[in-house]
Amino acid sequence: MGQNRTEISELGEFGLIDRLGRHFKDHKHDSTLKGIGDDAAVIKAGEGKVKVITTDMLVEGVHFDLSYVPLRHLGYKAVAVNISDVAAMNAVPEQITFSIAISNRFSVEAIEEIYSGIKIACDNYKVDLIGGDTTSSASGLIVSVTAIGAATENDIAYRSGANVNDILCVTGDLGGAYLGLQLLEREKQVFLANPDNQPEFEGKDYVLQKQLRPEARMDVIHSLKELGVKPTAMIDVSDGLASEIMHICKASDCGAKLYGDKLPLDEVTLSTAEEFNIDPITCMLNGGEEYELLFTIKQEDFPKLKNHPDISFIGHTTPKDAGVNLVTKSGTTVPVKAQGWVHF
Repeated sequence: MGQNRTEISELGEFGLIDRLGRHFKDHKHDSTLKGIGDDAAVIKAGEGKVKVITTDMLVEGVHFDLSYVPLRHLGYKAVAVNISDVAAMNAVPEQITFSIAISNRFSVEAIEEIYSGIKIACDNYKVDLIGGDTTSSASGLIVSVTAIGAATENDIAYRSGANVNDILCVTGDLGGAYLGLQLLEREKQVFLANPDNQPEFEGKDYVLQKQLRPEARMDVIHSLKELGVKPTAMIDVSDGLASEIMHICKASDCGAKLYGDKLPLDEVTLSTAEEFNIDPITCMLNGGEEYELLFTIKQEDFPKLKNHPDISFIGHTTPKDAGVNLVTKSGTTVPVKAQGWVHF
C-alpha cells in the first residue's frame, strides 16, 4: 500500500494541467504547432493557414445553477465561452460541436430551449454546429462545446509573445460578471428563506447579463485586423484579470505593472460592489467569467488604438525579476496575487 496521495486542491486547476500535460509535450505530427498551454490548440491547415481548436465543459452545480440560469442563456453562454478562446488566439470561429449529458428530469422541450440559445449564438458568431454527442447523466446536466477557428499562421497570438515594455490592454470593463453572480446567489437565498419575496434586480441588468449571457469579443478581433494591429500576446479573462496576467507573464518570461486607476469599471459594477461592501479592485482582479480580452501591444501600435472606445490601457510589461505589481490610486505598489476562480 503506502502510496502517496496528492489532493487535487493542493495543485489547483493550473498545477494539475501542468502536471498532466508534461507527458504530452513531444508531438508526433509536424502539423501540431501548439498543444496544451494556450487558449486553444493550433494545427497546420495548408500553406500558411492554421486551425485553432478549443473545448470547454460546463457542469451543473459547479459552473451554473439552474435555479436562476435560464436554459436558453446556458446554451448561448456555452458557445460564447468557447468562441472567446478562439478570439484569444486572434482567430475567427467557423464551427462548433455540442455535447450534452442529461438526466430524465429534463424534458424534450427543456433540451430544445438549450438548443435555441445555441442557435442564437451560432447566428451571432457566424458559426456552424456540425455535430456532438448526447448521452445520459446520473444526476446533473453537463454541456461541452468544441470550437474550431481559422487564421493565417502569422496572425496567431500566443500567450508567450509579450516583450518587456509592451502595453497591457483590456477590452470592455471588469468585475461585472462576479458581482452578477453575487447578486443571483443573494436573491436565491432570500427566495429560499421566503418564496413570496420578489428578487431585487432593478437597475442591475448590466451585471446580470455579464454573468448569464456574456459575449465573446469577436468585435474587437475584427477591429484590430482593420486597424492593422496584431497583439504580441493575448488571453481571455475567464479566471480573473490577475490570473490571466500571470499566465501571460509566465509564458512570456516577463513581469508586469498595472495601474489601479486605469482598470475599466462600469457604474453599475461600482454601485453593486459598494452594496456588497466589496472592493471593486478585488472584483476586477479576481472576478472570473468576464470573457474580455487581455492583450499586449508594441509601443508603436499605441497611436492606432488610443481612441478605441472598447480598449483600456492598464499598464505595461516589465523585466521578469520585477514581478507582477499593482500601483494603487494612492501610488503604493503592491504585488498581485492570483485568486481567481478555484475549481477544486
